[in-house]
Amino acid sequence: MIEPELLMLAYRSGIFPMADSRDDPEIFWIEPRLRAILPLDGFHLSHSLARTLRRGRFTVTCNAAFSEVMEACAAPRQVRPDSDDESGSWISHRIQASYENLHFMGQAHSIEVWREEDGARRLVGGLYGVGFDRVFCGESMFSRETDASKVALAWLVAALRLGGTTLLDCQFMTPHLASLGAVEMPQKRYLSLLQQAQSAVSPEGEGDADGVGAVTGAAVAELVASEEDGAVLALPDAFAALLELVADGGNASSPGKVIAQLLTHTS
Repeated sequence: MIEPELLMLAYRSGIFPMADSRDDPEIFWIEPRLRAILPLDGFHLSHSLARTLRRGRFTVTCNAAFSEVMEACAAPRQVRPDSDDESGSWISHRIQASYENLHFMGQAHSIEVWREEDGARRLVGGLYGVGFDRVFCGESMFSRETDASKVALAWLVAALRLGGTTLLDCQFMTPHLASLGAVEMPQKRYLSLLQQAQSAVSPEGEGDADGVGAVTGAAVAELVASEEDGAVLALPDAFAALLELVADGGNASSPGKVIAQLLTHTS
């Protein structure tokens, strides 16, 4: 297992670990020449994704099944939809154990997307990553149903915005991330943003509660009060505040409507 202090130092320095295969005991440290981030005010909410959110097809939770999300992210995937070939995983057992330890320590988090059927729920999508200061480093996501991983990312963006996070790191650019608003930049620029997000002072214009519109409630008031002293909410607390915001908005039966409203106002 990677020592948690070393792992967090790596993230704070702009690098992260990978492995060659699921069973590989060795790791190597990655510092990409080009880095992908998803601007929290630039999430692209398509009409189809907004419709999925509003319909409430899925139930979304935070930190309810971290290990299961990691297992799903580490599972082999088809190289192409029309192929039987499977790609390997860079999430080795050692890496998984390291992040599960970070999760136990409150520094790694997951978003889960569930399909509820006949009184039971099935995990159909999700993501996980590492959070510190005003930074969230997304590690991996998976989807077993159409739009499930996109729904997870939409909830993540809404919660991070509410919690005062300013930097959502996506590591490598993919067409999927680009379609959701991710942008690519040199590592040097990323390191500058990373350093800024770790400072005690929020960058001007970031982390405020504008765009919340008609659903503003007690959760936002608490957020504004916390930001006055430079505080920021960790993802689980920001997610809880988001659920409170949903309840305050009178849409507890369809939280996806509130998420869609938040992201429509800020995208």
